[in-house]
Amino acid sequence: MYAIVRAGGRQEKVSVGDVLLIDKVGRAGDSIDLTPLLVVDGSTVTSDASKLAKVSVKAEVVKAAKGPKIVIMKYKNKTGYRKRQGHRQHLTQIKITSIDA
Repeated sequence: MYAIVRAGGRQEKVSVGDVLLIDKVGRAGDSIDLTPLLVVDGSTVTSDASKLAKVSVKAEVVKAAKGPKIVIMKYKNKTGYRKRQGHRQHLTQIKITSIDA
């Protein structure tokens, strides 16, 4: 059994026991509910909104994490203008604990 869920502005394919990185939510030890968009159980595929309202996908926050370092360089020719900026996205590592259909 697996589900497609909306997590952090993206869609992720998850099953029980999966560990994934999403945008920052909660603290370590918290339990969160994810919004299911599709549930596949063997040959049964559920995508109807009224049936998905009864489905719950629960996850536990494992720890906070950071994404890769991204370097932004701005440069203008012949003027001596250079600007360097860095960014690391704050993420959360979660573990899927249950998919109840």
